[in-house]
Amino acid sequence: MPFPRGPRQSNLEGFLNCTTPTVLSHFLPETSLRSLNRLWHPWEGETVEYFKLDDLWACYDEWSAYGAGVPILLKGEETVIQYYVPYLSAMQIFTSSANSPNSRNLGDESEAMGDSYSDISSDESESEKQWKWDLTMATEQESLWRHLSDRLGFLYFQYFERSAPYCRVPLADKIHGLAQKFPGLETLKSVDLSPASWMAVAWYPIYHIPTGRTVKDLSACFLTYHTLSSSYQEVRNEDNYGSPGSACCEGIALSPFGLATYKLHGSLWIPGENGRDQERLVSLLSAADSWLKQLRVQHHDFNYFLHSSF
Repeated sequence: MPFPRGPRQSNLEGFLNCTTPTVLSHFLPETSLRSLNRLWHPWEGETVEYFKLDDLWACYDEWSAYGAGVPILLKGEETVIQYYVPYLSAMQIFTSSANSPNSRNLGDESEAMGDSYSDISSDESESEKQWKWDLTMATEQESLWRHLSDRLGFLYFQYFERSAPYCRVPLADKIHGLAQKFPGLETLKSVDLSPASWMAVAWYPIYHIPTGRTVKDLSACFLTYHTLSSSYQEVRNEDNYGSPGSACCEGIALSPFGLATYKLHGSLWIPGENGRDQERLVSLLSAADSWLKQLRVQHHDFNYFLHSSF
């Protein structure tokens, strides 16, 4: 459920609020607190709040079927509802071995790392050249991940979409298909995941209501980045914008910590008088770029959004 859109929100704020999933929260029993990885979850309180991954995907069910409706204020004070469909763009899930026996230790030999990359890659058909590129990237990452394995944990699952937008299936359907091979996508909890766990969601516009108007600026596409670990749920977001894992009265809101955009132009999204939106765009883009560089991840959609002409 999106946050209520206030009258002073800009179109950019409205988009982020309307596409932020708010997940049903649970509290970990006291008997389970001792089993927590304190390196990942250094809480001192008596309660730990978490969410289930299957509850997170449920937030995307309706959006995947009909699109997420975002009120967009046009010039002349006219408002249209633009609908965006979410697609899984990228994901990495790191766990402890106890929670996911099929996970791979990031300190294994490079050959095993290469196998994990090929096993967990997109189920879309890929060329041999692309597979070799994945294997090379895995080998380069192996030395870094060997050093960071205690913090990152075990790589249970990763996915990087490389197909064209019109060949993709909506996020809820994609997760359902992937979970047939990786059931942890539906059974794991946020407390099971290391702070390095994340996902990126690509949002593409489909239609707007009322119809019949051609608004060039409504062709903008977005790429939102979200952390999946409970480690970030204690971070409170004062204005419900731009912080990972902020909590609200209706559950845990996974506000994006990073953002990339495509075809974002014109005053519709960045009014000349609203310097705050421009600063946020720069800050969120920088955060996404920094995150990917820290994990030494090549994210296809991010690179495309970043280097394509707007």
